Amino acid sequence: MPATLSVAICAYTLDRWDDLCAAVESVLAQRRPPDELLLVVDHCPELARRAVECLPSTVRVVDNRQQQGLSGGRNTAVAVANGEVIAFLDDDAVADADWTTRLLAGYRGPEVLGVGGLVRAWWETGRPGWFPAEFDWVVGCSYTGLPESGSAVRNFIGANMSFRRAEVLAAGGFRLDLGRVGTRPSGCEETELCIRITARNPGSVLRYEPGAAVRHHVPRQRTTWAYFRSRCYAEGGSKAVVARHRGTGPALASERRYLWRVVPVALARSLLHAELRTAAALCAGVGTTVAGYAVGRAGGRRRRPAGPSRLLSFPAGSSDPAGRSARSRP
Repeated sequence: MPATLSVAICAYTLDRWDDLCAAVESVLAQRRPPDELLLVVDHCPELARRAVECLPSTVRVVDNRQQQGLSGGRNTAVAVANGEVIAFLDDDAVADADWTTRLLAGYRGPEVLGVGGLVRAWWETGRPGWFPAEFDWVVGCSYTGLPESGSAVRNFIGANMSFRRAEVLAAGGFRLDLGRVGTRPSGCEETELCIRITARNPGSVLRYEPGAAVRHHVPRQRTTWAYFRSRCYAEGGSKAVVARHRGTGPALASERRYLWRVVPVALARSLLHAELRTAAALCAGVGTTVAGYAVGRAGGRRRRPAGPSRLLSFPAGSSDPAGRSARSRP
């Protein structure tokens, strides 16, 4: 089992200050405290100032030293962290008290390069009656169709994941052309990195441990049809980028199983119980995601791909990036 652990929280706005404070408190209250807690602030000086002034001194506040966005923030955390393992917790998530213990316990051998856990949805205004559990990935949470016990998976959910830090460095970090920027509902940067890490290490494992759980805040604005559709469309477009870089086989392997096994069962169940709005959501979610993917693939064929040195944070195979000296606030 790895000896040291860094936890990183990336934040970009003062609007989620209360959520951020709850996330920080949950990490500091762990039964097995991390060796360090990093807060990476994404180009928001006001948030950085308040964090330095108001959060406990044990929280190391760091500015995002790369381009704006979640990928740049996470890469900054990897660059400045000291732990053998780096874990990521969203700024609107709260970790269970044994989260770090269970994450580290998942590293049962050198072949395990990453461990992720369950992300439970906490619906601020209650789950909408039409919202299918199979689509909880829309709000960044674990969804029906994921394994119910510990097992190997292709990729993690970004709100609750960890990696051996050296492997993230060696793989080049998170791609800068993927991932959320502000409120833009895009993603898949963690999917692409997970595929890249395992491709570099034949026989390696990324392990899902549902006992390592966090609770993810789902605010009212993420419970609307408009958000559901936009997030599905953005997911399809992001998957197109992953397929362009990693190939359609690895990029869509889990999605094919989900589409042909999980969704049909959910659709049949909703029709059997006359849950017509849920059935409509399932169909609309699949259709909108496929449309986003198709548009993304077509657009990708017209664009010349950018060079990897501009899109990856660190040179592939590096053991310690130049960014390690990124400024840390006292």
